[in-house]
Order: sequence, then structure tokens, then C-alpha cells
Amino acid sequence: MTSLDEIMTDLPRLNPGEVWLAGAGPGDPAHLTLLTLSGLGQADAVVHDALIDPRVLDLARAGAELIPAGKRGGKPSAVQADITAQLIALARAGRRVLRLKGGDPFMFGRGGEEALTLAAQGVRFRIVPGLTSGLASMAASLIPLTLRGVNQAVVLATGHGADRADGMDWAALARLGQPIVLYMAMTNLTSITAALMAGGLSGATPAAAIASATLAAQRILVTDLARLAERVTSEGIAAPAIVVIGRVVASRARLLELLPALEAMA
Repeated sequence: MTSLDEIMTDLPRLNPGEVWLAGAGPGDPAHLTLLTLSGLGQADAVVHDALIDPRVLDLARAGAELIPAGKRGGKPSAVQADITAQLIALARAGRRVLRLKGGDPFMFGRGGEEALTLAAQGVRFRIVPGLTSGLASMAASLIPLTLRGVNQAVVLATGHGADRADGMDWAALARLGQPIVLYMAMTNLTSITAALMAGGLSGATPAAAIASATLAAQRILVTDLARLAERVTSEGIAAPAIVVIGRVVASRARLLELLPALEAMA
């Protein structure tokens, strides 16, 4: 029988001059992957996003340099080109570098941009997948994103830049009739919901916003598309938050109804 110690011992090594682009999951340290945890224990420098839980950073190797490099919409943020340049400089100095991102590095995390630049500059790198917040927050909130007889696909989209003329074709997404999971949508939520309804999606479509998913401060707001933006504002639901719009949201209420009976049977 394979033990956890054996698995950890057999994991890849983070070598000097190498960068790992790693996902820290949706928030709570319990959702870290073993490979990300291993990277934290090996890195000389951890270049981390603003939303990484402090308890995750506490798992870094003693003596590791913790370098904040978070990008926050509407707030003072590190410039992406500067972040990538720093990764290259650290690697060329012979450091073992962990670039730690919330969620998954390749899901709206600019990991692809960083990987392409590292490759072009001849810097060795490894992609370390993480649980993307758009999926993990749904499971943590008892919202099954796929249900037989309800949907056949899931749309993952960003609300960032939704107010630009060359932004998302929300009417096209509305016509799909499939659940839509929105990252970074809080700033433009009013215009997004209006565009979806203008595209034909019923205002009665169930919707939810999950803030600080998997953490002690998690908040879940369930409503409908027509009232979503207003309710988010009135109830103080703030970023970081994930929004989901679709009939699958209604399953949460049914699961909550059944839970007391299951607990009574235990």
C-alpha cells in the first residue's frame, strides 16, 4: 500500500533557476494540491497573488522570500510585465521560484501569459494545476454545476472588461441556455445581467453569488437574474466572489431541505 510520505517523496523537485506556476485553489488551505504544498516547502521565493490566504503562505519553507504581486481590479496593482520580469530575474539568479496564484493558474489567472514569456526567455517552468474557484465554490455551496436533464454544458466567463465595446457577446451566451459561471464580475454585474436579459435569458432564472468561497467568511446569496445585481449591492456581497446563473442553482434549496433528514439518520 502506498503511503502519503511515499507520494510526497516521489513528487517532482523544484530546481534552482526554475519557476513553478502553481494554483492555490479557492482559498482554504485544505484545498491545496500535494504538488503545490511540495512547492511551498521547496521554494526560495514565493511570488504570490493578493488573495492568497495567509495560512497558505505560512506553509512556505522557513527563510523563503514572500513577494506580493497581486492584481486587483480597480485597486493599485502590480503591472503584469513587471511581475513576469521579476520571475525571470529570480530564476536567472538561481532561485527556486513558486508563482502562487489563486484558483488554477490557467483559468483567468494570466498563467498562460507568464508561461509563454518564460518559455520565450528560456526559463524552465512547470504548471501546477489548482482547483479553480469557479468550480470549487459551486461544490462548496451545494450547487451542482451539471445535472442530467438540466444542462449539457457549463460556460466559464470573466466579467472583467464586460463594459468594453469588444467585450463578451452576452446575448449569445443567453441563447445557450446553459449555466454561466462568472469570475471577476462584481464591478460590471448590473450591465452583465441587463445584457443577458436583453439577449433573451429570463429574469426569473435562478442565480447566486458566492463570496470568499471555502473560507470562514463565505457568504452565499441566492436570488434570480433580475434581482441579482440589486441584491448583491444591498446585502454587501463583495469581491472576491463568483457568480453563477442557471437552473442548476435551484438544486441547492432541495439539498438543504434534505440535509436535516440525513443528519437525523446519522
